[in-house]
Amino acid sequence: MSWQAYIDTSLVGTGNVDKAAIFSAAGDSVWAKSSNLTVSPQEMQAVVAAYKDPGQGGVKKVQSEGLHIAGERFVVIKADERSMYGKKGREGVCIVKTTQAILVTHYPESVQPGVAANTVEQLADYLIKVGY
Repeated sequence: MSWQAYIDTSLVGTGNVDKAAIFSAAGDSVWAKSSNLTVSPQEMQAVVAAYKDPGQGGVKKVQSEGLHIAGERFVVIKADERSMYGKKGREGVCIVKTTQAILVTHYPESVQPGVAANTVEQLADYLIKVGY
């Protein structure tokens, strides 16, 4: 399957996320994205930096400062070595890192956060299983 097909079918196609992009794990290249999501290079580097942050007392810097995706600020409610979840009102972002990729997704108010997270985490599990 092409990277764009993962966006179109496995992420946005489920109806559980409305915008998505797949980046290299270094955050320096876009492998695929939906047309309605633009993540700036600075925003992507902030995501990569957040994954590298070991945190103090289990709290990463991104959890106190928030995260910007597509020009919008999200309050980070979870940040660990694999996943970061952010909320802005009733919408949010789910960002999941695999071995070689970072999945950046956005879900609208009409989708439950857990449903969106499960969709993204399942694709991440699959990509890790096949070596990505």
